[in-house]
Amino acid sequence: MKKILFGAVIVIAFLVVAFYAFNAYIYNEKQAPAAFDYKDAEYRIDGAAVQLKDGVAEVEAAPGSASKITTRYFGNEYATDLDNDGREDIVFLVTQETGGSGTFYYVVAALNTERGYVGSDGYLLGDRIAPQTIGMSPNPRHKNVIVANYADRAASEPMTAQPSVGKSAYLKLDTMSMMWGIVEPDFEGESR
Repeated sequence: MKKILFGAVIVIAFLVVAFYAFNAYIYNEKQAPAAFDYKDAEYRIDGAAVQLKDGVAEVEAAPGSASKITTRYFGNEYATDLDNDGREDIVFLVTQETGGSGTFYYVVAALNTERGYVGSDGYLLGDRIAPQTIGMSPNPRHKNVIVANYADRAASEPMTAQPSVGKSAYLKLDTMSMMWGIVEPDFEGESR
């Protein structure tokens, strides 16, 4: 009887250890990839994963295609703590050229985690715009809301016109999904 009981305890201990090992493996697989430098992190641009290396990523536009999609670090960095963990995160712009005449500008964030920098989804500001500054919302009710300022063309102007209309995108990063949400500039409620 003691041998059966001892064997059952060994089997149960093995199952518990296996469960925790498998659970840790699944947890690590679900974690977003992290990088030592935010210019080497992975970001999502239009739903596709883009892995920067020294601030640049180049992939084929389509399998077998001669054209390439190039994503580049643009700059306009703004350092702030987006997830209130005491570490400085970085918000900046990347550009993407898809082989045509356009240059698309995206706001991205790199969260500074214990594992390294984890990249966000990219928020499209526009095509052939004139980027300005990135900073915090001046609205005291906004918590961790980023403002990306840029110049764009008027709705009636052609794409060849110089951007001259000032615009601002008020954005808040959902640090769980790593996606940006749009915030109304004069919203009277709280933004948490």
